[in-house]
Amino acid sequence: MLTLIEQLGIGAADLAAAFLFLYGLHRMSSPVTAPSGIFVAGIGMAVAVLASFLYAFGVDTAARSNLPVNIGLAVVALVLGGGAAWWSGRKVAMTAMPQMVAIYNGMGGGAAGAIAAVELFGNKAQGETELIVTLLGALIGAVSLSGSLIAWAKLDGVINKPVRVKGQQAFNALVMLVTVAVGAYIVVASADKAALVLAMPTTIYLFFGCALALGILMTLPIGGADMPVVISIFNAFTGLAVGLEGYVLQNPALMIAGMVVGAAGMLLTLLMAKAMNRSVSNVVFTNFGEVAKHKQGKIKGSLKPIQPGDAGIAMRYAASVIIVPGYGLAVSQGQGKLFEFVKLLQAGGVSVKFAIHPVAGRMPGQMDVLLAEAGVPYDLIVQLEDINDQFASTDVALVIGANDVVNPAARTDKSSAIYGMPILNADYAKKVFVIKRGEGKGYAGIVNALFYADNCDMVYGDAQTVLVKMIEAVRGLNLPAVA
Repeated sequence: MLTLIEQLGIGAADLAAAFLFLYGLHRMSSPVTAPSGIFVAGIGMAVAVLASFLYAFGVDTAARSNLPVNIGLAVVALVLGGGAAWWSGRKVAMTAMPQMVAIYNGMGGGAAGAIAAVELFGNKAQGETELIVTLLGALIGAVSLSGSLIAWAKLDGVINKPVRVKGQQAFNALVMLVTVAVGAYIVVASADKAALVLAMPTTIYLFFGCALALGILMTLPIGGADMPVVISIFNAFTGLAVGLEGYVLQNPALMIAGMVVGAAGMLLTLLMAKAMNRSVSNVVFTNFGEVAKHKQGKIKGSLKPIQPGDAGIAMRYAASVIIVPGYGLAVSQGQGKLFEFVKLLQAGGVSVKFAIHPVAGRMPGQMDVLLAEAGVPYDLIVQLEDINDQFASTDVALVIGANDVVNPAARTDKSSAIYGMPILNADYAKKVFVIKRGEGKGYAGIVNALFYADNCDMVYGDAQTVLVKMIEAVRGLNLPAVA
């Protein structure tokens, strides 16, 4: 048993960790303070992990012989896991960041599931309520683990298309019912040993197998357009699973961290779904993301190619420019050249802003992070609701590698898969330049009417290469900078 001093030490460490988690999350609410917020939350996690070693003082006499080995294994696991995370975090490209987030979500869910497995196989859950909470955490954690791995495979191109078969939703519902039934059987059998039909270990394995299968089956049919929302959902799942297992272990740090992550993930999920004008259930249980099958009417107008240098010079002589970054910018790693071009425009007295759509890119906030990585000042980065009214009075809108988030079909075509989704009003600008590698469609599989509009010209090519040519053209003018 832990002494009073040891209990107070663990309690104080948990309280400190919880405060650091909450304070770190608060600082993450602003791009300016987000880096320090991440650091503070990381310190909180380190405090919580180190405090967990204090529980070693409370083990019984019989377990003390294995204590050095177990502590050694824990230290090895921390070193290996921390080292792998540090190395991968430094090496990962910005375009691969969504995959990394998906993997980390899955690992968190897997950790919660592993805690539940230890509790279940060791018969440590005391009482019906604690057992139900343990099973619920195990279910959510396992679904988050397997679902996040499928999300990673989709984002990384391992799985290129949604996997859909006839009757899939009904089958998924059946797997869910079976999982719940097996969990209920575990609760009943634990209370009445005579009710055992299968050995308890076999039943627990069956429960985890069904839960893992459910996560896979839920995620396979979801299309690429919905991956930002799916990542947020699994983030919320992971937090909830950790919080539930924290309750079982009576660990305040886990409970607080889990509930904070779960609540933040769910709020982000709702905000992302709102930005797409859809409900969360619509994302999870429908086939949005496959190529739209409605008959799109013939679009008036034609695609009008323009040379990069001509577009760059036109923006140099404009009074105001709004830039709409998309995933194509991230793929080309052109954010550095983009900011270099922006500074040239600003030196000529051009007003420049960046317009961010909530679901631009492949994960929430990816465009904000991409621009921050290039050193773009935060006061130039403006969200959709704050900048949409400014397009109509803007000389030029520059769209880089974005598609669906500027597609006017969201306003006008009721049969469109994106109808009703809030978009950036780039088409309202006096002139629009669109940088794209080709004439491909967006995730929703819809031709973008903006590209055919009278006020729109297409600049074809890799974003970074195009921006280099724009920079060269503007510098070739040898115009003086505005004081």
